[in-house]
Amino acid sequence: MLSIINSLGLVGLNGYLVKVEIDINRGLPTYDIVGLGDASIKESKQRVLSAIKNQHYNFPIDKLTINLAPADIKKEGSYYDLPISIGILSATNQVTMPKEKISEFAFIGELSLDGSLRQVKGVLPMLITARNLGIKKVVVPFDNANEAGYLEGLDVYGVKTLEELILFLNNEKIINPIENVSYEFVKANSVLTGDFSQIKGQASAKRALEISAAGGHNVLMIGPPGSGKTMLARAFPSILPDMTFDEALEVTKIHSIAGTLDKSQGILTERPFRSPHHTTTTVALTGGGMKAKPGEVSLAHNGVLFLDEMPEYSRQTIEALRQSLEDGTITVSRNAQTVEYPANFILIASMNPCPCGNYGSTTKECKCSPNQIHKYLSKLSGPLMDRIDMYIEVDSVTFGDISGEISEEPSKDIKVRVDKARQIQTERFANAHGQKIYSNSKMTTTMLKKYCKLDAVCNEMLKIAFDALKLSARAYNRILKVARTIADLEGSENIKREHIFEAIGYRSLDEKYWI
Repeated sequence: MLSIINSLGLVGLNGYLVKVEIDINRGLPTYDIVGLGDASIKESKQRVLSAIKNQHYNFPIDKLTINLAPADIKKEGSYYDLPISIGILSATNQVTMPKEKISEFAFIGELSLDGSLRQVKGVLPMLITARNLGIKKVVVPFDNANEAGYLEGLDVYGVKTLEELILFLNNEKIINPIENVSYEFVKANSVLTGDFSQIKGQASAKRALEISAAGGHNVLMIGPPGSGKTMLARAFPSILPDMTFDEALEVTKIHSIAGTLDKSQGILTERPFRSPHHTTTTVALTGGGMKAKPGEVSLAHNGVLFLDEMPEYSRQTIEALRQSLEDGTITVSRNAQTVEYPANFILIASMNPCPCGNYGSTTKECKCSPNQIHKYLSKLSGPLMDRIDMYIEVDSVTFGDISGEISEEPSKDIKVRVDKARQIQTERFANAHGQKIYSNSKMTTTMLKKYCKLDAVCNEMLKIAFDALKLSARAYNRILKVARTIADLEGSENIKREHIFEAIGYRSLDEKYWI
């Protein structure tokens, strides 16, 4: 007796079709699983056996062989409990649905010993793969069903128990597919925490963060403790453009694989804001481990990665950010596989200017020696600092700032300007010859020459700054990108000298702290 059941597997963010082949023959009772499965798949034997018996169905006492094809790809996870169970019950005629009808379905799910289905990770990318492969019907655990509500062209059935599914396949119970949900409706009802109107003073820092949001630029805030750096960073997502549906799907796929997705909603509507502690490891930040899972840089994709007190992170950990800051991706290599995850985020970092935090402050005295300051700042390498577009000095807030009655500009008003600047960039890069570029920060060298042309005055200003600040070629390009964003915020077609002057100002701390 032979049955073949469709299921799906994952390699990084990409799903692939897995054929679960069940063969039952006469012979000594054995139960073998082949097809390059990991430990969780080998352990499925007991879960499947107990679930079938506890749901009052018969488990065959014969020679049972299960193959997960293709056999040359390593399978991981507990996704195959459900398809293995359905295959066994179909081969023993306890599932009466004709095999040609069952072949229209794909099954994903982990079984408890009592036969109930548990939520699994990575369902969304597998569902997208199923749809692309022409599979029209997929059965998933009930707790994963909300991930399917935003996909059209696919009937997804959420089930709670093995018995419920068997009754459905035997036409003894009706289960309706998950209803489609409007992403725009869910997004309109989401509420962001943090608002620039709650932050007193810091006008120059707010201006810089507006430019960062408008062009997708990385920012380092330098200032004493209590100056509001963390509040500014946490309010930053409130001025970022809304995620498109495609962006939301891509982000949700990553969080689905990582197991951080809220099952009640099924999709992320707000741009991620990730703030790993300074004790985080390199693997936790970049991704990896036994199964090459996504790290914080990928969980922050299309959103914000906030590193509070950046010099407190280990040198090895923050140096690992270089690839993702430059390429927008991160490659995770392990013995079993090499996986590339997207990691296109805006880096917002903060730091004290010295160990005591008061170096350069206008209100407090620094007690650190020059050697201590140098040692502290040298934790951040030149190549890493080159990949940050803007440096901001954030000084302590005065009593007048806190107690004043002046209303601060709310995030929604700043966001209007940011959205207009992003729209200009979207139209500018619409014909980017297949390259996915949506913001000025990702412009290539060829694009810089085309969209960042300078007149003689601007070019001379930039030359003087380049020599005086001892800038690198990368820093030169980043000044041009920031100037282009400042011009976009003003609706200017050309970069003017005031735009160049302001952009240079955001690199002037190179000389003060790192030269």
